[in-house]
Amino acid sequence: MGIKTFNPYTPSRRQMTALDKKEITKNTPERSLLEVNKKSSGRNNQGKITVRHHGGGTRRQYRIIDFKRRKDGVPAVVAGIEYDPNRTANIALLKYADGEKAYIIAPLGLTDGMTVMNGPTAEVRVGNCLPLENIPIGTEIHNIELYPGKGGQLVRSAGNSAQLIAKEGKYATLRLPSGEMRLVPLGCRATIGQVGNVEHDLVNIGKAGRTRNMGIRPTVRGSVMNPNDHPHGGGEGKTGIGRPGPSTPWGKPALGLKTRKKNKQSNKLIIRRRDGRNMK
Repeated sequence: MGIKTFNPYTPSRRQMTALDKKEITKNTPERSLLEVNKKSSGRNNQGKITVRHHGGGTRRQYRIIDFKRRKDGVPAVVAGIEYDPNRTANIALLKYADGEKAYIIAPLGLTDGMTVMNGPTAEVRVGNCLPLENIPIGTEIHNIELYPGKGGQLVRSAGNSAQLIAKEGKYATLRLPSGEMRLVPLGCRATIGQVGNVEHDLVNIGKAGRTRNMGIRPTVRGSVMNPNDHPHGGGEGKTGIGRPGPSTPWGKPALGLKTRKKNKQSNKLIIRRRDGRNMK
């Protein structure tokens, strides 16, 4: 997809850009694959805000995506590429030979009328889903399982892809988009190709109202608050935060503090972290 610009008839329109959505071939979603997407505005079951800056936004319905791809040996034809308001990637509607319909994340190069397959016997072709043990080394993949049968959890956002680096014993070595090198069981499945909608990151939001439509509420800097509202607050004019390092509104260290547990079980499967350091 290309980037679309606008005539600057208002100041906000001057910098604003959008995707031209030329890849989209189907405008109405499949009703049988829709679910109600109830909003919580970042609040828990007690009504307390647990995630800040959430709320409002345009109403949207959830599209049920088939992340597991367990329908083996049955060919499916791509009936259309659709926009999904719940994710950065586009989605593709599949019609299987037995009449079943399903949504998948649309990889780059998948178009209407193409046939895709799932399972160990499928060809290594864009859109097909295979176990890692059946995928050649060096292949670009996405929608990768971490546990066999659980469904794809890694590399699902627009423009991303991982690379299969090696296979040894029970594990495959993957290079993830972050640069992390990780071991994944060979029985896990992945989809061939790079996730589509590659130019999503190049879009300039342009105005505040557009983020409000996405359900994102404003963020206020702690340095402009009063001392009783934030540890960075107070002082005359523009002042420093008055601390060794930045803090959250509740006084905890922020910006760079590692929150991953040191004894997390999956640490042994990470060969190299995304910052380039080897795991001990």
